[in-house]
Amino acid sequence: MRSAKDFFEPLAMGAPQPVREIPFRPSRMIHFFPPSNQKMVAKVPEIAPKVDVLLGNLEDGVPASDKEAARAGLVHVGQTVDMGDTQLWTRVNSLDSPWFLDDICTLVAEIGHKLDVIMIPKVEGPEDIHYVDRLLAQLEAKAKLSTPLLVHAILETARGVANVEEICGASPRMQGLSLGPADLAANRRMKTTRVGGGHPDYLVRNDPAVGEDGKPDITGPRATSQQDLWHYTIARMVDACGTYGILPYYGPFGDITDTVACEDQFRNAYLLGCVGAWSLHPVQIDIARRVFSPTPEAVARAQRVIDAMGDGTGAVMLDGKMEDDASVKQCHVVVGLARDLAARDPELAKAYGFAESS
Repeated sequence: MRSAKDFFEPLAMGAPQPVREIPFRPSRMIHFFPPSNQKMVAKVPEIAPKVDVLLGNLEDGVPASDKEAARAGLVHVGQTVDMGDTQLWTRVNSLDSPWFLDDICTLVAEIGHKLDVIMIPKVEGPEDIHYVDRLLAQLEAKAKLSTPLLVHAILETARGVANVEEICGASPRMQGLSLGPADLAANRRMKTTRVGGGHPDYLVRNDPAVGEDGKPDITGPRATSQQDLWHYTIARMVDACGTYGILPYYGPFGDITDTVACEDQFRNAYLLGCVGAWSLHPVQIDIARRVFSPTPEAVARAQRVIDAMGDGTGAVMLDGKMEDDASVKQCHVVVGLARDLAARDPELAKAYGFAESS
């Protein structure tokens, strides 16, 4: 076991110093694009200003015959597109694939100075992160990078979920985690073929009414409520990320046409503590922007509580509700997020009233 004092030392001679705190940059939507598709690559300059994170996907969804073209396409984007203040991420191929090593070596050498985060799929334990950590340090030193690349893990296996706390604490590079519901469902042998979202068969049913004979009428009409298959996993992921100071994200919602259910799923994740979600289609970009940004009403209410609480201790009555030390902490989370988002989004700054006061 490494000594705690060595945790923030570079893992290779000449590699940059590890970060001591993961920076929070707005990342309400991680928008995926296939770099092997020339038509999609041509749209990158148009899409980039509209999203917080643009991710060049090299893994699932890219045919084996297109893997090298996808890698080359992402290098081209990194070398030629001005991303402005939009983050550029990539999802490389899994550690057990024949493409992972070439993905990492090529990307760090060619566009390491342009990449912000490298997403690692199917992470099962801290040993996976340790391997990536050391390899990146060596490649950063060789490429003479001054800033370390951050790592984002996807929870896609039961073992990964079981080891989620150890994964979060495996390296100072750990930026965050995403839920990968499709692969996780298959690995757990869950009986759903949906990519994220609920299932009509996963439900609770109201107790039966009592019939005229005084007995429960189990065949009569009874209301049901569809439940969230992913509540446990998201909640555990959020707790693990909060413990280690990194960021949790909901992953993909596969039914592109059902924008209503997509918004519901994203909002559930937002309320539980996730900071963003994946967008697989342009229609999901605005959904993620709307859901993962606090409403102006929520921000105004939170600011009123902060103002009323003064030094943040004690308790006050505001609009018939008791507000205390815990309340003001919650309100600081909302207002802090709003200010971070407003710094990037002028429309939000105006909606929150920050533009006038700045």
